[in-house]
Amino acid sequence: MKQLGFYLPVVIFIGLLGYMAYGLTLDPSRLPSALINDPVPEFTLPPIEGFIEGLSSEDLKGEVSLLNIWGSWCEPCKDEHPLLMEIFENDLVPIYGINWKDLPGQGTKWLEVWENPFKKIGNDFEGRVIIDLGVSAAPETFVIDRQGIIRFRFEGAITEKVWREEIFPLILELRK
Repeated sequence: MKQLGFYLPVVIFIGLLGYMAYGLTLDPSRLPSALINDPVPEFTLPPIEGFIEGLSSEDLKGEVSLLNIWGSWCEPCKDEHPLLMEIFENDLVPIYGINWKDLPGQGTKWLEVWENPFKKIGNDFEGRVIIDLGVSAAPETFVIDRQGIIRFRFEGAITEKVWREEIFPLILELRK
């Protein structure tokens, strides 16, 4: 019994140490999404100024696609935009956009300068759809399957590495 009093704290300490060591292997920038494997929340958004069509959740059905949350005020959106243009120009996957919290005309001006990779763009000035999607900051990108189900979420600017190692392989898998 005396030995148990000695070894029990040691075993608990080693267990806690292992648990904390495991925590250090996790990427704190990757946020899990409660919406993974759930349908995109239903929405209908008006177009941004100068565009004819807006965006609805129905547009995200029928083909594997990306849904990108962006804003003209968003500095990291500028970092990922060349990659989005490359994806668009090579016709790798349709990209839909939600312009978040931009004043009228700002998103349109931004696209005139940076070019438009989006098949359709919705204006979510009030941020209601963004809340339903659980978005905390722009940019944020979702991979949507043919049935309109969210299969992947990436918070932050997509990099070549994330595209090559995570997003594009998933798109190819979902197309099978």
